[in-house]
Amino acid sequence: MTLSSRFTLPGQVRAVAAADPSGPLTVTSYGANPLATVITRVDLSGKVAWQRSYPGTGSPQSRLSTDGTLWIAYPDRGGRLLEGVLPDGSTGPTTRPECRPDEEIGAFVLLDDGFVISWVSASRLVRGERSQPTSVPEPRVARYTREGECLWSTPIALGAVSFPGVMEMGDRTGWEIRPRRPWVPEEIGVDHWEPLLVSADRIAASFTDTRGGIGRTFFLNLDSGETISATSPAPTGRKAIAGPGQFLIGSQGYGAFTTGLFGRHGAETARWASHGAMLVDKNGSPSGPELENHLPSRSRFRRLAPDNTLVDGPTLTGYYTSHPAMDCEGTTVFWRDGKLLAVDTDLAGHELFAMDDSRAVIGRALLLSEGSVVVSLDDEVLVVRTPLGPLAEGPWPCGEGNLQGNPLLS
Repeated sequence: MTLSSRFTLPGQVRAVAAADPSGPLTVTSYGANPLATVITRVDLSGKVAWQRSYPGTGSPQSRLSTDGTLWIAYPDRGGRLLEGVLPDGSTGPTTRPECRPDEEIGAFVLLDDGFVISWVSASRLVRGERSQPTSVPEPRVARYTREGECLWSTPIALGAVSFPGVMEMGDRTGWEIRPRRPWVPEEIGVDHWEPLLVSADRIAASFTDTRGGIGRTFFLNLDSGETISATSPAPTGRKAIAGPGQFLIGSQGYGAFTTGLFGRHGAETARWASHGAMLVDKNGSPSGPELENHLPSRSRFRRLAPDNTLVDGPTLTGYYTSHPAMDCEGTTVFWRDGKLLAVDTDLAGHELFAMDDSRAVIGRALLLSEGSVVVSLDDEVLVVRTPLGPLAEGPWPCGEGNLQGNPLLS
């Protein structure tokens, strides 16, 4: 296995996507100014075809379509824009979804005929205000046509949150450490990991108390916007599409370390005592590297069995991990602890490539043609040639969702 190329971007990489397994890559990153968003089209050798900069919110967002058009969200003086950037770098269709001036796009998913958007309160930098707003808009999820027409908008009531592992100490506890009583969050944002997933006729939209890390996932009907159910407040974690209308919802922190499976009726149907960057193969079997907040590492590669038990794979050193990809033979590949690792269908581990690198900001792994694996480390993108086969089919993140970085299962 060899490192075939590596190239540096203007700032920290937020997303890497490809419309086709042969490339090129479309990379979304910060600029020299952390509020700027930079889009770079580059081939697998590192040759840049074009680069464009946009105003940003500090959270660059983009989704790539199968035809190679990249949709990017950014603010302008008249509101919030979703702009399509064509494969040659020119400006394509642009949509201005209706919103309040104090809202911003927290997350969006590109549909075949439009968009689903999670709206949250705009940051002070985006609002251009120096003081706190007198009122904060309620989060909401909305569906739009490609022309920006709103088909429905559903308000999200996170409500008071709590979790048994959250403690507090202060005047009201007599300066003793006690479990924190339920509280109403002062600031609500979209979840950091997989905040918006769309599978068949269901949406999983996750919102969180940005200061406490306690959040909920709301399951909505894609056609009507009706709220079907919501998870109980819990520490946030990784999520995945598990099948048509089905989702894996992880929870980690304050003593939680679990993953639940939720069906299209919004009810939990299975739960495992593990949490990690899970993928789901064509048979609906979840597996992946665990992401426990503990050093030295106690994590393993795990397979989540149908009877709620765990099947042990190899032990894992380090902590920071890319989201994995899987090839057609069922071998999983991911970056962890300065190594490109593979775990085969027998749960045997293999080291494909290693370098002296301890960077903490790691993107997802993309598996392209001829065994090329792409992973981003902070502001750099690596392309490693491996003997892996073509990308597998499966709900998450195999198939098109892995390449385009658009969390949608039609």
